[in-house]
Amino acid sequence: MGFLAFIILGLIVGAIVKAVMPGKVGGGWVTSIILGVVGAIVGGWLGTLIFNVDLGSFFNIKTWLLSIGGGLVVAAVYGAIRGRK
Repeated sequence: MGFLAFIILGLIVGAIVKAVMPGKVGGGWVTSIILGVVGAIVGGWLGTLIFNVDLGSFFNIKTWLLSIGGGLVVAAVYGAIRGRK
């Protein structure tokens, strides 16, 4: 998957994470979209590291599940760091 596909995937994952964790992710939609892009990258990295499963094509279910999982992890970490202020 190319860089542009990661950006598009991250935008969609950010919207999904915002819908799943509405009270947990602060900062509005822009923050959620950025966290979604980072989550897609982190999800792909963790999938390769832990499950030995790489990201497939854009329309592959593994890609979406890993990206959403990574987005939730990144959003939870962001919420934990932001909540410590």
